[in-house]
Amino acid sequence: MDKRTLADLFRARLIQLVERAGESQSSFAAAIGIDRSALSQLLSGDSARLPRVETLLNIAERHSVSLDWLLGLSHDQGLMGELRPSFEIEEGGADYTDTLLMKWHAEATGSKIRYVPARIPDLLRTPEIIAFEAMGAHQSVMAQVSETAFRLDYNRQPGTDMEVCMPRETLEAFAHGHGMWSGLDPHIRAEQLQHMSALISELYPSFRLFLFNEKERFSVPYTIFGSQRAALFVGGMYLVLNNAEAIRKMQCHFDELIRFTCIHAHETADFVKKLDIR
Repeated sequence: MDKRTLADLFRARLIQLVERAGESQSSFAAAIGIDRSALSQLLSGDSARLPRVETLLNIAERHSVSLDWLLGLSHDQGLMGELRPSFEIEEGGADYTDTLLMKWHAEATGSKIRYVPARIPDLLRTPEIIAFEAMGAHQSVMAQVSETAFRLDYNRQPGTDMEVCMPRETLEAFAHGHGMWSGLDPHIRAEQLQHMSALISELYPSFRLFLFNEKERFSVPYTIFGSQRAALFVGGMYLVLNNAEAIRKMQCHFDELIRFTCIHAHETADFVKKLDIR
C-alpha cells in the first residue's frame, strides 16, 4: 500500500471520528494533543501526510479504536477501553489471589495455554513438594497450595487445552536428588513421581506434557495465554508481553520446543512412573 492510499484511508477514518465525537475541531484537536491547524491539514486531501506515532496513539486511545482500523488496515474498529503497552512488569503477590494469574487464565478460557515451568509444573506437585519449594524460596506455603489447587481445578474444567514443555533433565535431576533436590527424602520424591504420573494420565489429552532435551534447546519459564499475552517468569515477577507480534514469536519458540520433543505427551506418564529413584 503506497503512502497516498494509506493517507486517504486514514483521513476517511479520522473524518468519521470527528463527526462521531460531535464536538468542535478545536476541542477534538486539543484532546489528541495537536492544534486546530494541524488537524485541518490531516483532514484535507492536499497532501499524503500522516501524523506522528504519538498522535496516532492518542487518537486511538481517546476514541477507543485500534491502530489497524485507524490506518485502514482492518474493518474491525477493535473497540477497547485502553491501549495496553507492548510489555508490562507485574510482581507476584504474597497471596496467590493477589496475582494476575487467575485473571489471565480466566481470560484465556477456550484458548490454548502453553506453559514452560521453572521446575515441576505447579498443578502436578504434592503437598510435600509444595512445602519444600516454598520454604526454600521463603514463600508462603498456603499461597503455593492455593496456586496448585487453582491450576489443577482449572485443568479439570471441560474445554481446557494446555500444552506444557519442559526439559527431560529436570525430572531426572529430581528423581536422582540432584541440585535443589539434594537432601530431599527418596520416599517423598517417589511419591511425587507417582502422583505426577497419575495426574498426567487423568488429564490427558486436554493437558499434554512434552519433554525436550535441554542440550538441544533452552528456554526460560513462561506461559502463553492464548493470543492475549505471554508472561515470562523472572523470579517473583512477570514480564508480560502484550504485543501481537511478540506473542506470535513466543508461540513459534514453543512450537520449536515441541518439535524437539524426545518424550511425547502420550508417553510422559509412563516415563515419569519408571524414573529411577536414587
